[in-house]
Amino acid sequence: MDSSLRVFVRQVIGAVAAALVPVVLVAFWSIPYSLGGHPGEERGIDIATARHIT
Repeated sequence: MDSSLRVFVRQVIGAVAAALVPVVLVAFWSIPYSLGGHPGEERGIDIATARHIT
């Protein structure tokens, strides 16, 4: 592999990683917060949210 191609590939991988890391971190921190717990965790039944308003 040519040295300039190696440098280019490293820069592209660095740019992709720099773009994906914040997206992944925000997703893994905000989804459990908005769900009120981690997906798959058992939650207690809350009377205010357990009934249907019809």
